[in-house]
Amino acid sequence: MTYNNNLINKYNQLNINVENPAKLILMLYEGALRFANFAKKSINEENVENKAKYINKTIDIFVELINSLDFEKGGDIAYYLNGLYAYQIKLLTKANAENKTEYIDQVIHVIKELIEAWKEETGVS
Repeated sequence: MTYNNNLINKYNQLNINVENPAKLILMLYEGALRFANFAKKSINEENVENKAKYINKTIDIFVELINSLDFEKGGDIAYYLNGLYAYQIKLLTKANAENKTEYIDQVIHVIKELIEAWKEETGVS
């Protein structure tokens, strides 16, 4: 819980004002991509502490994305994204346990596809 409170405090300290929710989702995707790449690098460098830190940060973003889904308005797409995000969490957990970058590569590929689809759908960049 402390970790989440620290995130909230840092967010508030930066005084980020995102008026466009679509931009916020894009920022989350980009953050997940950045942290997943850091996690992969950490596995390659055999840095267990950073591996766990960056995998957990990536998982936290996917949890936030799941929590932001609106199943009433989003319908089938929201249910699809829920399953997709949950699967990415599973892959990240396996990468952490097995020290295999292949799982992170799969997550990175999905995040890149999500970023491109989101930009195309919403027009944000």
